[in-house]
Amino acid sequence: MATYVIKMVSLMAILSCITFTSAKVYTVGDSGGWALSVDYTAWTSDKTFLVGDSLLFNYDSSHTVDEVSSDDYTTCNVGNSIMSYNSGTTTITLNTTGSHYFICGIVGHCSVGMKLTVDVTGAGGVGSPSAAPSAVTGDSPTATPFGTTLAPPTVAGSTSNIPVESSSPAVSPFAAAIFSLVALMSVLILG
Repeated sequence: MATYVIKMVSLMAILSCITFTSAKVYTVGDSGGWALSVDYTAWTSDKTFLVGDSLLFNYDSSHTVDEVSSDDYTTCNVGNSIMSYNSGTTTITLNTTGSHYFICGIVGHCSVGMKLTVDVTGAGGVGSPSAAPSAVTGDSPTATPFGTTLAPPTVAGSTSNIPVESSSPAVSPFAAAIFSLVALMSVLILG
């Protein structure tokens, strides 16, 4: 019995040291969405974006979401998108630190303010890599037992949302942490 109590106290001590954080999903422009009338500089001013967080863009068919380089962002060049989306709802996971640049790819929209810079720092959710390759996840969410998995992105300039590459992990970092804790508890209690 004493061994069991010692193992339970040890387990509780270990678990009390673990802090779980979860990635945040930011709805770009809040209720205004991705539109001409939103001040995106003001929208980002009180937010801290971490690796693992996501941007949810909601927009109508008169707009697109284009990820672009710093130079194309500054000049509002709509011809060189890294990725381009047009489905009306796009979720982009921020997988790397640094600045990420987004514009509306419709000529004239960027120059009147439909552009967004997001500065990403540090790691957010459990196990989020801070130096992972930049990945953009696509437009069609699918529910799974461990949360929402997003379809992969489309090719920039493409007129359809046909997936071109999959970047979603088989098991989320949070689920992996939970599985590890269950295994640890099993060893401590049964061992």
